[in-house]
Amino acid sequence: MKNLIIAQSGGPTVAINASLAGVLKQNKISNTFGTIYGSLNGITGITNRKFLDLTKAVSEDEAFIDKLKNTPAMFLGSCRFRVPTEAENPQFYEDVFQVFEEKNVGAFFYIGGNDSMDTVDKLSAYAKSHNKDVQIIGIPKTIDNDLVHIDHTPGFGSAAKYVATSILEIAHDTYIYHLKSVTIVEIMGRDAGWLTAASALARNEYSKAPHLIYLPEKPFDLNQCISDTKKLLETTENVIIAVSEGIRDKDGNYISASEAKTDNFGHAMLSGAAKYLETVLHEKLGIKTRGIELNTLQRCASHIASETDLNESMNLGATAVSMYEKGETGVMINLTRTSSTPYEVTYGCHPVCEIANAVKSVPDDFINEEGNDVTDKMLEYLKPLIIGEADQHYKNGLPSYLNVSHLLEN
Repeated sequence: MKNLIIAQSGGPTVAINASLAGVLKQNKISNTFGTIYGSLNGITGITNRKFLDLTKAVSEDEAFIDKLKNTPAMFLGSCRFRVPTEAENPQFYEDVFQVFEEKNVGAFFYIGGNDSMDTVDKLSAYAKSHNKDVQIIGIPKTIDNDLVHIDHTPGFGSAAKYVATSILEIAHDTYIYHLKSVTIVEIMGRDAGWLTAASALARNEYSKAPHLIYLPEKPFDLNQCISDTKKLLETTENVIIAVSEGIRDKDGNYISASEAKTDNFGHAMLSGAAKYLETVLHEKLGIKTRGIELNTLQRCASHIASETDLNESMNLGATAVSMYEKGETGVMINLTRTSSTPYEVTYGCHPVCEIANAVKSVPDDFINEEGNDVTDKMLEYLKPLIIGEADQHYKNGLPSYLNVSHLLEN
């Protein structure tokens, strides 16, 4: 019986541990792998030989899988490590596959977003070209919802629920004052505006907030934003605006900074769109203006997780085990929506080479013609993803999560 190494990478979400839990639960049923090793801090845990025996953890605590499902962020830790090409560093690949051989590994599962799928693609290509009998499978996650060949990504539904809830609560906070005001809420989304679009879910029978929504898929016109806001203030006391962190002008320049720093993958590290607009709108309108950046809070809010999101993430993890049994490799596990009413999905996989380094943008027909709001098609797409509340456990009034002291060790 072969063993499995599994790791997590990239930014955290509410649901990434649920996918890990799904792998463990399915293996407990199918007995596919002898031992499942958790690589600490992503792919770097393999070369550093830092592992947790997850099979042992499951056997010693019958509630481990359930606790893992409802624990935010990444139980195995993460990394932002760009895997070199074989031409750049062949020794890296030799070291990784040496560890696979030492631990009798039949498969490596990597849970992550776009950059993680790039790692899956490179490792699977190496395994194929060097006749290595190790199946490499990607399990998706990202609150950005920007992976292609999947209807939506694990973690997005819960983050969308948090964003919409936050907008609704900001609206309640704002409406108590009888004076003109503008509030700008900055939401994550460097290249894709899915999460910012989810702010529209906050609207109800008494509140139209957010009144304006700006996504990176459409060029941002500052003068038009000022004009839109002025017009709303003629009939609305308090205007709330949702903006993606990655909004750009017609020339492709980020409005948040004249010179953004980049991470190890060359992605711009952004912040400041809300504060910039706060300054400009206050100067142009002469009224109370406030910029709010949700920042990392939107990633791991397990206290308001979507039950749909957690259950689908578990199912994607379980599907990875099934796809291994079918001999699949070089693939990412995916889900396909077959119906929105009633909401139904099916699970499968897709070649990761067609997914890595591609970005799924918000379609044009999900954005209004003016570029300052979303359409009913977007709302129809979003609504099923936030349904249901997680069965969270509490201790002394606070959520009770798995102990992650192993991540604090040097």
